[in-house]
Amino acid sequence: MNPDLNKLQPYPFEKLAELKAGCQPPTELEHIALSIGEPKHATPEIISNELIKHIDGLTRYPVTRGSDELRQTIVDWLIKRFALNADSLDKNQHVIPVNGTREALFAFAQCIVDRQRDAHVLMPNPFYQIYEGATLLAGATPVFLNTLAEHDFIPDFKQVTDKTWDQCQILYICSPGNPTGAVIDIPTLQMLITLADKHDFIIASDECYSELYANENNPPAGLLQAAALMGRHDYSRCVVFHSLSKRSNAPGLRSGFVAGDSSIIKQFLLYRTYHGCAMSPPTQMASIQAWKDESHVVENRKLYREKFRAVIDILTPVLDVEAPEGAFYLWVKTSGSDTEFARGLFQQQNVTVLPGSYLSRQAGGINPGENRIRMALVASLDECIEAATRIQRYILSL
Repeated sequence: MNPDLNKLQPYPFEKLAELKAGCQPPTELEHIALSIGEPKHATPEIISNELIKHIDGLTRYPVTRGSDELRQTIVDWLIKRFALNADSLDKNQHVIPVNGTREALFAFAQCIVDRQRDAHVLMPNPFYQIYEGATLLAGATPVFLNTLAEHDFIPDFKQVTDKTWDQCQILYICSPGNPTGAVIDIPTLQMLITLADKHDFIIASDECYSELYANENNPPAGLLQAAALMGRHDYSRCVVFHSLSKRSNAPGLRSGFVAGDSSIIKQFLLYRTYHGCAMSPPTQMASIQAWKDESHVVENRKLYREKFRAVIDILTPVLDVEAPEGAFYLWVKTSGSDTEFARGLFQQQNVTVLPGSYLSRQAGGINPGENRIRMALVASLDECIEAATRIQRYILSL
């Protein structure tokens, strides 16, 4: 048995289930879950209809690199979305379709980490738990970079020592961030690219929330965009991960892509060929239609903005809360223990939120998720309003 399995911590939702064990919330109140970041808006018909239309594709084995049409569609989307040079991306060199970013983010570390060196992988703290698990099972050491309010919930990369950068093989970043919603700006991304050159590491940019943002006229920047603005049209050391789960309300489709540095993509494709994780033909056809259409994505953002406005109006009198730049979470400070708050809220109001300490680790003498909760505004507008009303009621009862 792989001994590194013993290093894995319980997943946050396992801890949450234990926390809620024995609670008996009021039966007259329907349960509202704001804990899991699973989109609940309707999946667009252009996706579901295309799946049905091409269901006969299940009779064929797919190739790992995906179809030419899908890869070209992804290239076209990247060029338009991030204002990249039209000739800087090639469907045969820079892109691989993947079965959602979760499996790709995990597999990436298994492919990239050199176990013969003292490998370290840097990541934000709090973080998407896959980063840590992927690091540990690749035989590397996770290094947690705290994201604090005083630094706008972006790691203070300038405080990282040269020794730590020298040990780094992969830097995971997430923008907009989970759970904070913070967006990393272009100067910071470019600083990281410069550091990657100096210290010889790869940047893995998780951009699965890139299409959920507050200002319709100011979409979040991407790592490839930052590289292009530096004149680095080969995207050296830069790899981005994108998904249809949040963008297109299709978490069950398990569809995304990885793109960037062609030399890295070449090796990652080799790894994935043996890994056995090719995307099914019907999913590929549905994904093509999803990446080609922006109207449903604009409507999706509109729905989230409505929920943010309504929920924040209700919670502002009792909590210090404001809308994030991106994603669909509220990262809210509690007056005391985040776990006690979450358990009490469930016990009294039948609303589930996720304790922030479950999403982070002790680093630099603190757990940056303590005394915070993550609220995923994925339920319907009416349910989110009802949940916010119950949260206000709970706080006033304390």
